[in-house]
Amino acid sequence: MKKSIRHKFSIFFIIVAILFSFSYKSDFFEIAKQIEIYTTLFKELNLYYIDEINPAEVTDKAINNVLENLDPYTRFYDEQGVEEAKIRAEGRYGGIGASIKYRNGNLVINEIFKDNPAHKSGLIPGDEIFMIDDAVLKEQSEKSVRAMLKGLPNTALKLKVKRQGQILDFNVNRETIEINPVPFYNMIDDEVGYISFIKFNKKASSEVKNAFEDLKSQGMQKLIIDVRQNPGGLLGEAIKIVNFFIPKNRVVVTTRGKLNKLSKTYKTQRKPLDTEIPIVILIDDRSASASEILAGALQDYDRAVIVGNRSFGKGLVQRSRKLSYGTQLKLTISKYYTPSGRCIQELDYTNRDSKTGIVPRFSDKKVNRFTTQNGREVFDGGGVSPDIEIERQPLTEATKKLFTSDAFFDFATSYYYKNPEIKNLRTFKLNDSDFISLKEYLKRNNDKFLMNNEIDLKETIEKLEENNIDLTQQSQLMFDKIVEEKLILLDKNKSQIIEKLTSNIITRYYFKEGEYQRKLEFDNAIKESTKVLKNQKNYLDILN
Repeated sequence: MKKSIRHKFSIFFIIVAILFSFSYKSDFFEIAKQIEIYTTLFKELNLYYIDEINPAEVTDKAINNVLENLDPYTRFYDEQGVEEAKIRAEGRYGGIGASIKYRNGNLVINEIFKDNPAHKSGLIPGDEIFMIDDAVLKEQSEKSVRAMLKGLPNTALKLKVKRQGQILDFNVNRETIEINPVPFYNMIDDEVGYISFIKFNKKASSEVKNAFEDLKSQGMQKLIIDVRQNPGGLLGEAIKIVNFFIPKNRVVVTTRGKLNKLSKTYKTQRKPLDTEIPIVILIDDRSASASEILAGALQDYDRAVIVGNRSFGKGLVQRSRKLSYGTQLKLTISKYYTPSGRCIQELDYTNRDSKTGIVPRFSDKKVNRFTTQNGREVFDGGGVSPDIEIERQPLTEATKKLFTSDAFFDFATSYYYKNPEIKNLRTFKLNDSDFISLKEYLKRNNDKFLMNNEIDLKETIEKLEENNIDLTQQSQLMFDKIVEEKLILLDKNKSQIIEKLTSNIITRYYFKEGEYQRKLEFDNAIKESTKVLKNQKNYLDILN
């Protein structure tokens, strides 16, 4: 226990020291004072508090309290967290090849990756894993349960699974799972190529290059790069991909930190692949960080037309610092700026309201004007704005909650079991009757799709009942009214709900490949991008 306490103390002290060492106005006496206060407080708690103190839990809470008032990207990683971060960066791990979600103490298969162990063994989305080898999952912590499927390649797992009321046994061998940052690319027609690009891990630039060269060999003359929903990743990979399309020795991004050594200008280092091919970059409000560096740089050099919706607005750069006992601190060290000088950071964490916790937006204040290489106006403070906006209905809170709910996922699962096959991928689309069926399902399974006001009301009713206040009849009327209003709100996003549900269902039959293949037929943003590329005069007019 003493070793564990020393371990946690050292981590906490190092984090505090690092955080304060970045301050413009360092007060080392104050730092030492606060550390000593924490040390003596913990010592007294450990010696005299009536119950046993868990040093790991107490210190983890102390660390998280230090970090939570900074920004959401500054985080502490224990040994397991460090390994998981390494997996994300490397793009490979030992596992079964499936995405999972934790539900009621068990693991539910969310998505199966084609030709990987889970697929080969016969697992399908919706399967609920309740035992791994001899371990009953409900008896384990969520953290340990999530880690159980990963391990050394060529090791075996025995799984017990619930599927549609049946108990099934599966033997699955872990393999090295490759996370391909380019899950799909194809020719849209005889001249327009399409590359879907989902993350900036260590394989990103090489996979984008392979896809580009393959499409060129097929006759590609125009290109769409889709970084919608791409949260970013490694800065170096973004710089390499920008370099594919602009000449050597051009500024891609500049970082500015408190310390001079953290401020740096990054330029292209190599001969480009192609400086002439017309390009459209597709972005949305989930395109962040490295995706915004790619879009912002190519926009500033008038090298690509940006289509879609304003990007997320993450203009902050993080770096990992090694701590003791194999732990790490990932912290924000600088802001980045596009070649024109824009910082596209949206949220102003420095001026967070200490009472409410609300973080102001730079875009709500003054935004500054910049110009591209050709003199076009672009602005900072709030993501990369597209050259062509794709109109879409804003999502209601009910729709946002629906998309992350168990009810939405379970409805797609039930559809799969009721419909053994989809005959024509390119023409498949859900209709109004399917939307009505979804709403009826939600009404019957409302406990899987609860809004915050329903949860609050439920807790209030329970407290009243504890005090012998019976509001059964009145509360049921209130719950019924909330459900009714919630379902009405879904009508405002009917088309988006049908589209997302369609995509979710298609992956059950044709994996991610099928979802992307269908996008080439139905996606409005891809259609608009193709239209822009086909009209050379319009394309050049936008850039000039």
